[in-house]
Amino acid sequence: MEKPIGILIKEELERQERTVTWFAKKLNCHRVNVYDIFNRENIDTQLLIRISKVLNKNFLRVLADDFDNITEGDM
Repeated sequence: MEKPIGILIKEELERQERTVTWFAKKLNCHRVNVYDIFNRENIDTQLLIRISKVLNKNFLRVLADDFDNITEGDM
């Protein structure tokens, strides 16, 4: 993966010009938890699905596409 999933989520939030407060409210969590998400290299699948719905971007597909680009030598 070029970038950790948390960074990809943060970049998408910024691209949409959404605030951390808005995102936290949509995820039904505290702002501190959102900053924790931004720092993650790995993420629970169910949380990633919720985030994908909130941001209207399929992060599962992003990860799958990244996986498809990995050669056996990279594993």
